[in-house]
Amino acid sequence: MSVQSVSTCRENSAAKTNRDRIVLEHLSLVRAIAVRVHENLPVHVDLDDLVHAGILGLFDAATKYNPSKKVLFQSYAKHRIKGAILDSLRQLDWASRDLRKRHKQVEQATRELSATLERAPTEAELAEKMGVNVKRWRQMAAELRTAGLVSSSSRGNDQETDILPEYPGKQEFRPDNMCAREQLRGVLKDAMQTLPERYQKVVFLYYSNDLTMKEIGGMLGINESRVSQIHKTALEKMATALHSAGIHSAQAF
Repeated sequence: MSVQSVSTCRENSAAKTNRDRIVLEHLSLVRAIAVRVHENLPVHVDLDDLVHAGILGLFDAATKYNPSKKVLFQSYAKHRIKGAILDSLRQLDWASRDLRKRHKQVEQATRELSATLERAPTEAELAEKMGVNVKRWRQMAAELRTAGLVSSSSRGNDQETDILPEYPGKQEFRPDNMCAREQLRGVLKDAMQTLPERYQKVVFLYYSNDLTMKEIGGMLGINESRVSQIHKTALEKMATALHSAGIHSAQAF
């Protein structure tokens, strides 16, 4: 082996050791992000799966991080970790095998109770039949509705063995979209907090209250031209804050 090859091998080994050290030091960051994401998702999404995806994102961040960009590693890593978690959510089969199995169990329990009681069963009766409490039953029912696993109400008795029709859930209820919306709100809130108080008021009144520049000026005691100037400067400052956090485009969400 040549001297150059030995030198390259040592550099690669040192880089790998440094990467692994960085990853171990930031594992708690992965879990913190995964927990925040999980809070906004349906209960059947497994937290450990999010953590695993986040760790892969952390490895990617530790490998590609460039200190010369003058962005703190933690800010850069947060972006990569969230991105990896969102990618994992996009790859989920939203009407997963387990969810379909649960749906069939609910359908069977409903049919059996309806035959026995000769009427539609109540929530409490269905929950007892499924072996869960009413609160958990409501969560299960909500998950099935969100996933679009709903049966047609027009089937006759002679169609009991037919395959149940399924309908896709709305885009806004997909876990990755739900998570992205919450993350976007949090990032924009942090960016707004870097602004002076008056600038925050202008942005809030314009975008949240749908007030015109003239109306905002009347409330703050300044002319419309000054409001427009503050608004423009505020957006520039927020863009700088987002850039410092490693976010360069809305496509990051």
